[in-house]
Parts: sequence; structure tokens; C-alpha cells
Amino acid sequence: MPTASADLVAYCTDLARRARTAARLLATVTGERKNGWLTAAARALEARADEVLQANARDLTDAAEHGLADAQIDRLRLTPTRLRTAAAGLREIAALPDPIGRVLDSSVRPNGLHVHMVGVPLGVVFFIYESRPNVTVDAAGLCVKAGDAILLRGGKEALGSNTALHRILQDTLQDSGLPPDAVQLVATIDRAAVGHLLRMNQYIDLAIPRGGESLIRRVAEEARMPVLKHYTGNCHVYVDRSADLDMAERILVNAKCQRPGVCNAAESLLVHRAVADTFLPRAATALRARGVELRGCPETCRLVPEARPATEEDYAAEFLDLILSVKVVADLDEAIEHIGRYGSGHTEAIVTTDWNAARRFTAAVDSSAVLVNASTRFNDGHEFGLGAEIGISTDKFHARGPCGLQELTSYKYIVYGDGQVRG
Repeated sequence: MPTASADLVAYCTDLARRARTAARLLATVTGERKNGWLTAAARALEARADEVLQANARDLTDAAEHGLADAQIDRLRLTPTRLRTAAAGLREIAALPDPIGRVLDSSVRPNGLHVHMVGVPLGVVFFIYESRPNVTVDAAGLCVKAGDAILLRGGKEALGSNTALHRILQDTLQDSGLPPDAVQLVATIDRAAVGHLLRMNQYIDLAIPRGGESLIRRVAEEARMPVLKHYTGNCHVYVDRSADLDMAERILVNAKCQRPGVCNAAESLLVHRAVADTFLPRAATALRARGVELRGCPETCRLVPEARPATEEDYAAEFLDLILSVKVVADLDEAIEHIGRYGSGHTEAIVTTDWNAARRFTAAVDSSAVLVNASTRFNDGHEFGLGAEIGISTDKFHARGPCGLQELTSYKYIVYGDGQVRG
């Protein structure tokens, strides 16, 4: 790995140039060949699972010296089940229609010109992410299927795992007759490499940061190319006055506790005043049994004495831990206002049997995904049928919500004529 500053710039420039060359080659590769690589990579991932798990075990052993919290260690951990899920994700991507060359719109002009809007690759994607090494596989699979080359820059805590996964992906690209440089790993842990690459908009078309808010803000501030991002995931569950309370408890426990360290986990609970006396004590019992700390409004603290008083910061926080802010609201309008004030535009859910309330909630709440009678944990590319996702965007331009194949493409106009000239 490069040690001097000039060497690091040269290293990053070489990666980016090679990615640009690979992207040009990928742009004309057939969907059949890309699908062949995806299925070959899935088989290799399963066959070489021990190689990856051994590397991951070494990363987990070193996790303590990196100061990782329990939720971060969970994101770092690979298991045979998570590897099988990653392989299944590659096969699902292979089964999806190829977005490249797809005619999105077409028309015939009065002068006889045939105008077609056609799906094309973005080019080169720079993907900066923390902890979760299984994301390496998802991101590579999606980008190659979309005809894009990808530069992978994972966290130092996952370098061994990412190196093992990258080796498998590159080996199978070579064997499948695709450019190995279509998937490259930024193998230095020097943080300056990220800054160098973020300035290389002559080679890189899109940056995607996936991790903590400080990482995402750094990328958004330094990048000279567009950035696909979300800063935080302060996700809400609102229990309406007409909610089925058994359903509400199941949804809340799943949204908060299944994987508390991910961006679509619930961080805030809002409860209609009409059902608070009944629902909050039972919900608190279920959450306490799973180790959740509650931080609530005065009414919450009255109904659940062990809850801590919530601060303004608590209502705005993405805890990524077994902590939940709670507020009793007067009505649906107050719930919507609270989400608008404190939410991050990521994911919100309403539990209700009143479809007028559901329609008002889904229309008024401005988030990338709004769910009715379902857990916030479903805001996920795999769960939405995208095959996998490279991230979730809370932006509104180009891509919003789980970003899969379609969000990794652009389009161009292809026009057919028979000698027309403009008068």
C-alpha cells in the first residue's frame, strides 16, 4: 500500500482510471453475460464460505481495539446464514430484468424522427461504507448488473472480510470474461484516499456513502460528483386510536428490536392519547423484556414510571441501540407534525384500522417510505423486490428510498431518422 502522499494520489488515480476503462467495457456487455457472472459469484461465495468466515473472525477479534459498540459488531459479523443470504441476493439480481437498453419512452415526431429514451449505465460508482461486509457483495452485484464499475471503500474494521469477498468477486469476473477492474477494493486504510477519490469527478460519476452521519456529511461536503445519501434514520411508529393493539405491539417490537443497529429500525414511538393508557404499559413490558430503555414525555413517564424523561435531542436522535423515544400525542395531526419536526425523512409507519387516517398519514408524511400496518424494517431493497440495495436515499432528486438497479442507471436519447435536417 502507498505510504507517501504522492504515492497515495497515484494509487487512487490508477484505481479510478481502471474503473473508468472497465465501465466503458461493461456498457456493451449483454445481460446474459452479466447474469452468468452473478450466478458464478453466488456459487463461489458458497463454496469459499470458510475463507470469508475465517477472515471475518479475525476482524471480529480486532473489533475491540477499534472501539466498536455491540450494534457495530453485529453489523460487522458474518455468519453462514448471512453469506447464504448474500449469495441468494446475487441470484435474485440475476433474475431481475436488465435495465440497460430498456426503452423507457418513445415517440415519433411530425417530421418522422423516432425518439427513444433508453436506459444506460451511470459509469463509475465510488461506494464508501462502514462495518457491514455483506454489503460488499450486494453493491458489487447491483453495479455490475447495472453496467457500472464500482470502487469499494469499506471501513478498516472490515478490511480482512472485504478483501476475502473482493478476491472471490474478482476471480469470478475474470473467469466469466468480464473486466476484473469492474469491482475494485480501495485497500488502504488511509482516510486521505477517500478525499482524493472524491475529487476525481473526471473518472467517477456517483459517490454513495453508507454509514454514520459524520461519514456521510464529509462525503457530501467534499465530493465533486453527485452524492446519493441519507444522513440519519430517525424512524417512527405511530399507534393510532383505532389500532389493533396486538398488531401494534408486534410491529413495534420487530421495528425496534429485530436489529436495533440498522437505519430502518424504529427510534421513536408515538401513541394516540385515546389508547395510551392501555397500550403503553403493555408495550413497555414487551420492550423491557428485550432490554429497551424508554425516554418519554411526561404522560409516558406517568404511565411507565421506569421511563426516563425525554429531551429534545432524544426525539431527534438515531440511537442505533436499544433506546426508544416515546410521546403521547393528541391526534393524528400532532403525530404528523412531530414527525415533520424531528424525523429524518427515512421511514415511518402507522398502525390503524381507519383507512381515512392511513390515507392522510401516507399523504402528509414526507419520507422515503411510509408503511401502513407493517414494520419499518421492511424499507429495504430485498424486501421491496429490488434484489438487493446499495443504500437508502432520503434525497428527492434522481433516487429516493431503497436504491437498486434502476437507481444505478441513467438514460440517453437515441434518435432514428431518414435524412431529416432542421430548417
